[in-house]
Amino acid sequence: MATRIRLQRHGRKNYAFYAIVIAHADAPRDGRFVEKIGTYNPNTNPATIDLNFERALYWLQCGAQPTPTVHSILSKEGVYMMRHLLGGVKKGAFDEAACQAKFDAWKADKEKKAAAAADKNAAEKKAAYEARLAAEKKADEAVAKKVAEKKAAALAAAAPAAEEAPAEEAPVEETPAEA
Repeated sequence: MATRIRLQRHGRKNYAFYAIVIAHADAPRDGRFVEKIGTYNPNTNPATIDLNFERALYWLQCGAQPTPTVHSILSKEGVYMMRHLLGGVKKGAFDEAACQAKFDAWKADKEKKAAAAADKNAAEKKAAYEARLAAEKKADEAVAKKVAEKKAAALAAAAPAAEEAPAEEAPVEETPAEA
């Protein structure tokens, strides 16, 4: 019977995460499965993938067909790259050590690119935060300037009125007479 590598939905409404499973082709999406080989959580940034690499490679070599989403996940994790390299070993193009060296080089390059993208993303977030902070400070300064102008205008209007009015003498406190 044909097997598929597919996603099995878990989680709550609007917050799904998936198990990567090996299932028969006619089994329902969330039904019986043969083996669970990993998890996929698209809710994090970047998406979190926990995959049993060896078992995924084994099932691919046995002929299991992945769904398009799982194909993308396996490709990003390097399962297809290793399958391709192992095909070269079987044909005698190179040995296992060269295969592992090529895979390690590919994985290191991929991780370097991912780290560079994460650094770029963090720098963009920091720049956006600083721009928002500067705009907020500028707006606060404008409001403070308007408030100061209003206070100065009110003080200037009150000062001439106080000068024009006759100066009233302060009331003298009377002390009660002692009896």
